[in-house]
Amino acid sequence: MSDSDTRTRVVFIGGLGRSGTTLLERLLGQLPKTLPLGEVAHLWERDARDDESCACGSVFSSCEFWQRVGKSAFGGWDGVDLDRIAELASTVDRTRFIPTLAARHLREPHAALVAEYCGYYEKLYTAAARDAGARIVIDSSKHASLAYCLRWSERIDLRVMHVVRDSRGVAYSWTKRVRRPESSDGDEMTRYSPARAAMLWNAQNAAFGLLRRRGVPVRRVRYEELMANPRAMVARLARWMKHPVEEDHLRFIGDDYADLGPSHSAAGNPMRFTVGRVALRHDNAWRTNLPASRRRLVSTLTRPLLRRYGYRDGGIAVPAAQPTDDVTIPIGVRHE
Repeated sequence: MSDSDTRTRVVFIGGLGRSGTTLLERLLGQLPKTLPLGEVAHLWERDARDDESCACGSVFSSCEFWQRVGKSAFGGWDGVDLDRIAELASTVDRTRFIPTLAARHLREPHAALVAEYCGYYEKLYTAAARDAGARIVIDSSKHASLAYCLRWSERIDLRVMHVVRDSRGVAYSWTKRVRRPESSDGDEMTRYSPARAAMLWNAQNAAFGLLRRRGVPVRRVRYEELMANPRAMVARLARWMKHPVEEDHLRFIGDDYADLGPSHSAAGNPMRFTVGRVALRHDNAWRTNLPASRRRLVSTLTRPLLRRYGYRDGGIAVPAAQPTDDVTIPIGVRHE
């Protein structure tokens, strides 16, 4: 048995939120033997602690899937030290720690802390895959810092899909009010100013460029190309995941729609609750709804990476540069 056969295969979907990451997770999660788990990074607080709703509609404590996973992984969710996980996350899983996590070798005591932190994810991924009979677990946690932590795990076969969307579309999306349906208090999702969103877009996307040069398989996926030909893109990504599919497995995707079944995604975008037919079309509202002055501001702040990824004022105009291009990582921008 090869080393990869003894590890849990995890496809980590990364990038800044509002880039199409949840949609990509939902599409890939329809393939046989794949298991979409949502944003596992937020599961500990929002679900295990606050008992918010699973994508299946049940609150976390009543979801039979997650209760089985918790029992298999930890002997029950009551046995999980949620305060310790939060403490570890604040110590190792932040954007500002990426330079340390990107090193060729981790020094003590940092190495022990990363190993302890990853241990919770290892147990959860393995138990979930075993329960569902899945070959691939999909985690759409997005944050680059978590992917950098997971790269050090010897029990995880990590592959990363780096999802990129035009920064101006992302910035506009972060200004919109979006209610969190899983919240009983009517809470809204976080909002950012266009300038703040632009800086976060730079930090998260630049970090994934370096991750590839650290030996982690990283596949860049542009949102606009996914929307242009979703079935072909999903087929290509399945092959990249070493999970080839047959034509029948892709029939749920039409030219401009997808038929989505239920899932047990934990935290994430409200789209995770959607079941049935959903339209697949470019969201270009930013072109008319984002004021010209703010479009120019975001364009200026993100211009180097926009060009590297092949974007111009009208969208994708040229082939994207290779993901091995050198980038400068903006340090000190903290994710939520």
